[in-house]
Amino acid sequence: MDDLAPLIRRIARGKHGAEHLRREEAREALCLVMQGADEMQVGALLIGLRMKGETAEELAGFTEAARGCIEGFAAGEVLEGAVDLPCYAGKRRAAGRHLVAAIRAAESGMKVVVHGVSGIPGRISAWQMLGHAGIGRAASLAEARQLLDERGIVYLDLADICPPLFALYGLRPRLGLRSFANSVARLLNPLRCAGQLNGIFHTPYAQLMAQANALLGQPRSLIFAGAEGEPELYADRQKVVVMQQGYDLTAWKLPDMGEAPYPREPLADLAILQDDHRRMLAGKLLPAEKAVCGRMQQALAWAADGEMPDTWSADRIRGGYDDKGSGAV
Repeated sequence: MDDLAPLIRRIARGKHGAEHLRREEAREALCLVMQGADEMQVGALLIGLRMKGETAEELAGFTEAARGCIEGFAAGEVLEGAVDLPCYAGKRRAAGRHLVAAIRAAESGMKVVVHGVSGIPGRISAWQMLGHAGIGRAASLAEARQLLDERGIVYLDLADICPPLFALYGLRPRLGLRSFANSVARLLNPLRCAGQLNGIFHTPYAQLMAQANALLGQPRSLIFAGAEGEPELYADRQKVVVMQQGYDLTAWKLPDMGEAPYPREPLADLAILQDDHRRMLAGKLLPAEKAVCGRMQQALAWAADGEMPDTWSADRIRGGYDDKGSGAV
């Protein structure tokens, strides 16, 4: 394939005429985009897919293409006992309780891989909090593995490990909307951790992302509506939790912990979030913060070893994949 126009004609034919791409077509399309396709065609592809809505097959193909651009990515090597924590939304209402939980988990012997983008306009990024906490940032997967062995936790930036996807991710201000690059970045799992905790903002994406993980061979993941779109569970009512184990998808129910609801209004001064993060790392947690960190530690432990928390309950959901990944059940 050397021209995106045939694919654009198929995906941009309106509500009733649009066609989905096959997995291999999606993979080839993103490879072409990252190699420098015509800018007008790239914009048309991104908007057409957003209007149509991506499928799990398409997201899996896009993710495979992006992984192919990451130096040292080994498709067959799963990192057991490790948790992938994609953080691409940032925070502006409360400090990263999920990051405090991740640091504490690493101190207890778990391995946690955080990846994201270092600067997010109007928000504080995961790196801005982790960097102040002394967590190391790796420029490559080889360096990340070394830091992970030494410290138990490491940060990887999308700009360092996959510059072509980072460039695509950065088109949002020009396009005026998010593209599939946001979802693909969350699915990257650059070190192939056996477990993944993945927060989303738009709840319909939970099942879609879980299905994509199944197609990608992810051993297990928890996809949920996270605080401000980050992989952070709530202390009060938790919306939408989909657990993926191989091709099996289940909806999980987490009990309301009876704590104060998550703040609704953004803080005027983001420096306050830095101060709050340092306070939490010093062990001075408010009741809701303590509840979230406890719940996150349960989720991190499940992602690392697959052991179910006693207080969670599950229901089989439609939209899982059969054991060959051939379609929904």
